[in-house]
Amino acid sequence: MKLSDKIRYLREVEGSLRGLDRAMTQQELVRAIQESNKVSPGSRKAGATISQSYLSQIESGTRPHLTNTTRLLLAKFFQVHPGYLVDDPEGYNAQLMSDIHTLEDKLDLWLISGAERFRRDPDLCKSLLALARNNDSRRCLLLLEAVLETPSLMDRLLQVLRPESGLLQPAEREPASTIHRKSLHTRSSSKRGKQ
Repeated sequence: MKLSDKIRYLREVEGSLRGLDRAMTQQELVRAIQESNKVSPGSRKAGATISQSYLSQIESGTRPHLTNTTRLLLAKFFQVHPGYLVDDPEGYNAQLMSDIHTLEDKLDLWLISGAERFRRDPDLCKSLLALARNNDSRRCLLLLEAVLETPSLMDRLLQVLRPESGLLQPAEREPASTIHRKSLHTRSSSKRGKQ
């Protein structure tokens, strides 16, 4: 992935995290960086900033490399490692994960990716990001499975926790294990019928 693509991607994620339902514009990003680097009153030191034209040059590929100051500024703002803000080497595959990453890290990345994919559904995007931010995403998903396995618990929880939600449509839901057993039964019945 090229640096320009990474910056556009980070603007997209930041816009989603800020509830914009779209990527932050370059100008919004510049203002947000300026706001986050405001110097306290009485201090003589100016806060680091970046111009929209410089950002545009980076994203268009006209300026393929960042100065170290700009790299550190963007890394601090987006909360990424400065080493991320370079072009990936030829043939690099972002899907290859080292053994250092834990199951939890992979799960969180998957949830964030899902949030980006469904960014046009703000409630779903917010929920996926909340799951990813939790220290134990795996446990949260296992809890969700237990809730879904308990008939009518999901509807009751929604009534209590989000009464204003339009999601309150009582429906007869079968636990996932029942659905799974039914599909297995159907498959085995159809195999017997063919014999």
